[in-house]
This record gives sequence, structure tokens and C-alpha cells, in this order.
Amino acid sequence: MFAAIYARVSTNNGQDPSVQTRELREYCERRGWEIAGEYVDVGISGSKEKRPELDRLVADAHRRRFDAIVVWKFDRFARSVSHLLRALETFQALGIEFVSLTEGVDTSTPAGKMVFTVLGAVAELERSLIRERVRAGLRNAKAKGKLVGRPRVKAEIAEILDLRSQGLSWLAVAKKLGISEGTVRRLGLAPAKILSFPASRTVDS
Repeated sequence: MFAAIYARVSTNNGQDPSVQTRELREYCERRGWEIAGEYVDVGISGSKEKRPELDRLVADAHRRRFDAIVVWKFDRFARSVSHLLRALETFQALGIEFVSLTEGVDTSTPAGKMVFTVLGAVAELERSLIRERVRAGLRNAKAKGKLVGRPRVKAEIAEILDLRSQGLSWLAVAKKLGISEGTVRRLGLAPAKILSFPASRTVDS
């Protein structure tokens, strides 16, 4: 069993990444896992979308260079619940297990699989609630005879969330709507942010 360990420390907070990596190495040793690579982002805020070492980790995951990923804590790895869930879905599809050491989550165990299922259910509930709010807003605006700003984008969001609630994958939704998978994910996972944009702005496809 080959494992990759990921650690991150933020800018100017005085933390030493070795505090994380040492315990991650010890955990892998206890499990009898061979460390295939260490990925450490230093001085990188958790809110940053681009992290060099995390990007390298994901790229190596797609190359199947390891069988498990071990992190110190969820917030060291993901910037949000939706980001974490997308990553876990990707790793699951690749057959790669995910371990969060301090939170005791291991997707190779029944308890870990349950946590993953709960996270997915919460995210799906959130998308369903947003979808209903979007539809209610459109109906209300239409009843008042108002022209709704950004109708195409709002309609796409509602449709994406509706298809996702039916159990379709991101790729299947993209094919059904005839748009890119990246656009489907962006609209489906961050609708609240998109809908808060001024009506005069546009969304790139």
C-alpha cells in the first residue's frame, strides 16, 4: 500500500509543517504503508484555490502513484466543504482512500464511508434548497411581470441542480445540457456566489 501525505501551513503564523508531517509519517508506518510522496504547501492560505503542492498531489492521484492520501486535518487540505466533497468524489472514482488523521476519518473503513455519505447528503441538500430558492425567485419575478437579470445562468443553475438531485454525475449533466463539465461544476457548486453578481455582468462558459 502506497500513501501520499499532504500538509499545509499558512502565511506568517509561525507554524512548522514538520509538526504535521512527522505524525503523518508515523501513522503510515503504523499502518505498514510505504510513503510514495510528501506534498507540503508552506505559506499558503487555505482560501487559495491554487496551491502548488496540492495541485501536484491531485495530478499524481490521477496517475495512480499512490493508493491513499493522508492529511493532518480537513481544513489543512480543503478550503470548503464543497471542495472537500469534490476531492473525495475524485479519489473515490480513482480507487484512492482518504485519511484525516486528527479527525479519525478513513474512507477505507465503514465509519469513514459513512462520513463521506453524510457529507454528500448535506451538500446535496444545500444544492436542493438553493435550487428551490432560485425557482421561487424566478416564479415571483415572472408573476410581477419583471425581467429577471441573468435568466440564462439562473435557469442553467436550476437545471443543473435538478439533474444532480436525480443522481446524475457531473459528466452526465454536462452531456445532457451540452456544456462543459467544468462549467457544470462551477455553476452547480457555487450558485450562491454566482447569483450575487450584478445583473450587468456575464458568466464565461
